[in-house]
Amino acid sequence: MDSININNLKEVLFVFPKLILGLFLCGLGIVTMLMSNIGLNPWGTLNAGFVNVTPISFGQWSQIIGLVIIVFTMFLKVIPGIATILNIYLIGVFMDLILESGLMPSPGNIVLQIPMNLAGLLIFSLGVYMYLSCGLGAGPRDGLMIALMNLTGKSVTVIKTSIEVTVTVLGIIMGGPLGIGTVMVALLGGRILDSVFTFFKYDPKEKSQMNFIGLYRFITE
Repeated sequence: MDSININNLKEVLFVFPKLILGLFLCGLGIVTMLMSNIGLNPWGTLNAGFVNVTPISFGQWSQIIGLVIIVFTMFLKVIPGIATILNIYLIGVFMDLILESGLMPSPGNIVLQIPMNLAGLLIFSLGVYMYLSCGLGAGPRDGLMIALMNLTGKSVTVIKTSIEVTVTVLGIIMGGPLGIGTVMVALLGGRILDSVFTFFKYDPKEKSQMNFIGLYRFITE
């Protein structure tokens, strides 16, 4: 059995608080956008569209789509890591905790709803940067973005916007709801995330994500 390299293990554990905080911010951002009450995000519209044409629930479709994306991105050499699993599990947990707390307001005025939606998008983008910069794996949808960036050489703005516009259109075709918030996230999400990456001088094409095999080798080398 390989022995554990204590220094490398400490290095991995040292970034865990940043990873967890990043995932919390992702959950907080999603809830903030949700509570702005001006439309689901693009992936939510896609999930709702599938619900309209199948007997499968919204949550189950979210899980199915995530799994399909993981399998697809593995063929593009983006292999899941520990942060991939934590992304799938913890963001949902944090969302539930925030919603159950009852602390998140839901304004009824469009003058407040639009800024709230944008604030949620910015918080979410900061969370994506924080957890990805730990280098311990990408969530399904972020992994897809990174895989397509590596494949095409295009920017975050181009790839993320293309993905989210595509899933929005597919969701609408299947009867999913469309709101102004959906359009805002689809068109602005890529640009805002790109701006966050630029501000922190982070390039997802250059920062490698450690998969499970790489993590095992790192802490036992």
